[in-house]
Amino acid sequence: MTAHSYFKTLLLSEHGSSLVELAFLTPLLMLLLLGTVDFGRAYYIASEVAGAAHAGAIYASGSPTDNTGIENAATDDAPGVPGLIVATPTYGCECSDGSAFSANCGATPTCTGNNVVYKVTVTVTATYHPWFPWPGVPSSIHFSRSATMRSGS
Repeated sequence: MTAHSYFKTLLLSEHGSSLVELAFLTPLLMLLLLGTVDFGRAYYIASEVAGAAHAGAIYASGSPTDNTGIENAATDDAPGVPGLIVATPTYGCECSDGSAFSANCGATPTCTGNNVVYKVTVTVTATYHPWFPWPGVPSSIHFSRSATMRSGS
């Protein structure tokens, strides 16, 4: 076998072609995997922020003036979220049909044919920082969710 025919046979051989294809596709597959994990983390934080706001509002429906308890209920519901911020909840009274609202319950709103109910709103925020700088994605994403609970007076 001559050197020319040996190289021709070597170039036309399909041995190892799968390995070459895998070498080309591995970086793309790793990029897809990292993107999925990174955006999955963002979805997790958004979900936890919403759950924390809801947990804080549920606690606040029973103890609307206990700001420390509301903050603890919210932060305990989302222990895996760093930098979770619970804003001071808003508390007041409103007509059961939502037609009138009083911010301090000292001056009860006038309701025609409706009951007055307590209303409390809890807002929770957190900031997400992606692991990698993705094109078109900001370096930080702010998530903010509010939950409102009403209870009879």
